[in-house]
Amino acid sequence: MDSSLRKIVSGGSFFLVTCTVAVIVYQLAGWDLLDAIYMVVITIFGVGYGEVRPIHEPGLKVFTMGLIIVGCSSLIYVTGGFIQMITEGEIQRAMGVRKVEKDLKKLSRHVIVCGFGRVGRILARELKEARASFVVIDTSLERIREANEAGYLALLGDASDETVLLTAGADRARALATVLPDDTLNVFITLTAREISRDLEIIARAEAPSTEKKLMRSGASRVVLPSAIGAARIAQLVTCPTETELLHDDSGRLGEDLARLGLKMTEVTLDETSPLTGQTLAEVRSRSYLVAAIVRSGGEIIREPDEALRLEAGDRLLLLARESETGRILERVSGKSAMLYRGVSY
Repeated sequence: MDSSLRKIVSGGSFFLVTCTVAVIVYQLAGWDLLDAIYMVVITIFGVGYGEVRPIHEPGLKVFTMGLIIVGCSSLIYVTGGFIQMITEGEIQRAMGVRKVEKDLKKLSRHVIVCGFGRVGRILARELKEARASFVVIDTSLERIREANEAGYLALLGDASDETVLLTAGADRARALATVLPDDTLNVFITLTAREISRDLEIIARAEAPSTEKKLMRSGASRVVLPSAIGAARIAQLVTCPTETELLHDDSGRLGEDLARLGLKMTEVTLDETSPLTGQTLAEVRSRSYLVAAIVRSGGEIIREPDEALRLEAGDRLLLLARESETGRILERVSGKSAMLYRGVSY
């Protein structure tokens, strides 16, 4: 239980006990219940009213003085508890801040996500699916609550503040991603994080292309421009829809996984002069590439083509090959005829 809450509970309990004892004492002195309660109230709260009844007994006078001291002290103690709750942020602590700080101390080689907006939410979801340990930092209490509801470890604070980054474990993290929509804030966060750790991998988001150089000079390891990625994705959908369809499967990671392995998916459109036209898959089999799928001129997609299938002019082949050998393979399978590679004629 928090110290401020303990003060409120213990002080309030002591105050109620004091009032109850005082009422009983006044009743034992011959006062009726209402007069006794009234006397206790005006005595403790010091409203300045006169005595309900004249007090002549020395013992009762001493008791009344003690009631004033004890009653006022307990009220001050309770008030101090409320003030502490406000000034020390006990409301936030009641929401689990202490637990978050305790959990953060256990993290090592984790990822720090600065910003829980549109991009931050997607990034956090991907990290969770990858079972990577990470913490989210945001200045919005509402977004922090949303992150907590999603099961993420989240810290309320300004990521450009060195203290906040240290609390998030930036000195022992393996990577930091600052994905705020404000380029200026991303620059400040990058600068602060780089000062904390020279080995930290910093991935920064940039909205304006002109900000990329500033972020790199500030210490960013990599800079990502969502608008540029979106434009490239749209262009790929327009110029090479079949390849895009396969490269962006349900998980959205096939293209990236292939790139990590040094492989690449390439689309080739056959015409009548292509060396492959008129041959079966068994006849064109090669160790340097794999025919992953075929799109017929009518739009039919054959994802697991049979080796007896005969290739025709107008077929689009999706070839899987090593990235370093892509150019040579394209020249071999297309000959000198027109060939489409990412929408460009060769």
